[in-house]
Amino acid sequence: MQSLTCDHGEEFSALHEKISSLEVAVKNFEKNNVSGEMTDLEVEVKEVANIVEQTIQLSVAEVVLANDENLREKAQERLSDSLQQVAEDIDRIWKESTNIKDKGKHASKELTVQEFPSSSRNILNVENNMVGRDDQRERLLNDLTTDFSGEPKVIPIVGMGGIGKTTLAKEVYNQKSILCPFDVHAWATVSQQHNRKEILLGLLRSTIKMDDTVEMKREAELADMLQKSLKKKRYLIVLDDIWSCEVWDGVRRCFPTEDNAGSRILLTTRNNEVACYADTENLSLRMSFMDQDESWSLFKSAAFSSEALPYEFETVGKKIADECHGLPLTIVGVAELLKSRRAIEVWERVAKDVKSFLTNDLDEQCSRVLGLSYNHLTSDLKTCLLHFGIFPEDSEKPVKKLMRSWMAEGFLKLENDLEGEAEKCLQELVDRCLVLVCKKSLDGTKIRSCKVHDLIYDV
Repeated sequence: MQSLTCDHGEEFSALHEKISSLEVAVKNFEKNNVSGEMTDLEVEVKEVANIVEQTIQLSVAEVVLANDENLREKAQERLSDSLQQVAEDIDRIWKESTNIKDKGKHASKELTVQEFPSSSRNILNVENNMVGRDDQRERLLNDLTTDFSGEPKVIPIVGMGGIGKTTLAKEVYNQKSILCPFDVHAWATVSQQHNRKEILLGLLRSTIKMDDTVEMKREAELADMLQKSLKKKRYLIVLDDIWSCEVWDGVRRCFPTEDNAGSRILLTTRNNEVACYADTENLSLRMSFMDQDESWSLFKSAAFSSEALPYEFETVGKKIADECHGLPLTIVGVAELLKSRRAIEVWERVAKDVKSFLTNDLDEQCSRVLGLSYNHLTSDLKTCLLHFGIFPEDSEKPVKKLMRSWMAEGFLKLENDLEGEAEKCLQELVDRCLVLVCKKSLDGTKIRSCKVHDLIYDV
């Protein structure tokens, strides 16, 4: 064993240094993920690390078990060849990571305040009439239009991707009862790759008459212009799809608070941490999955519009709606695809296996929406989330068993208080609306069981 260490010590040290550098690079890129290429690279890094580990273990076994010097020398040679091949693989991956990094720098310069495609924005709307969510809509309208005293209030809408946050916000934003109380209305959609200057420009387009010179101004000048345009006015600002507390901190200082009584800032987010951070008056609205009645109502409206529902389609239609598990994105997607297929035999086949009916486009859309949330996780959280894949779909997982499994697999980095770290990871996945709480302790402080939505298995 000592001979093995002495003969290959420099090679081991060099490989350790290279893999450590790659791991740091991958974690840095996670913060500015450009595309799915980085995810593929993560897999390659882990595969190389596993190969190194297996190579060393096998070589150690060969050397220890060798009966004579010739066998030992051959084992040493095989180890050298293997380590050289691994080193070449690491150099190749490093080159790929550099290319992706350069691509990321280029992409970050592009426009990042954007309007999402209508298919992902209006999943609760069918022919301009919102379906379901009546209680949540009424509560949101009430929070926006009552008590116009005091400083501006922040109202976060939080929920997983595809749950209908943006659609609810847009439905309320366009209500006539909202137009009158506010002097200024402005909406900006913030992408994952946010850019503060573009957010400011997006809001200014709604608050002032802009010419070409405005876009040439510096960020600080734009922030000052926005503040002045909102001064002594009651404003309603919507920031759609806020990903982190840092993004919120970067824009909230642009909204004046003096002489702006009754103003409101409505934001949507997938991250409960952002909602809690921004919400100072306990006004957060958490979007839950649709119940059976809401799911059926949305499905029926999307599949039949204003047409009368044929009796023979009702039973099978309700079953299909139930199989979408309350996620509006899936309900509308499946209903739209069935809209032109009015053969009862087709509907019955779909009811038996909704997943197999998802077309590539719809499956890709669902995966893209949830994939954004996944890509925003750290590598540790990604590993913990992917571990749910060993359990049957739609099954409750006892939290203690889940956390023991995480600890046994070595997913958690801390050497001390692994249980505390596991609880922290689970809570973060819950806060990001990727893990659903099924049962809690009697006092409500501990999660007893949890699960993930079926679509997570396809991300």
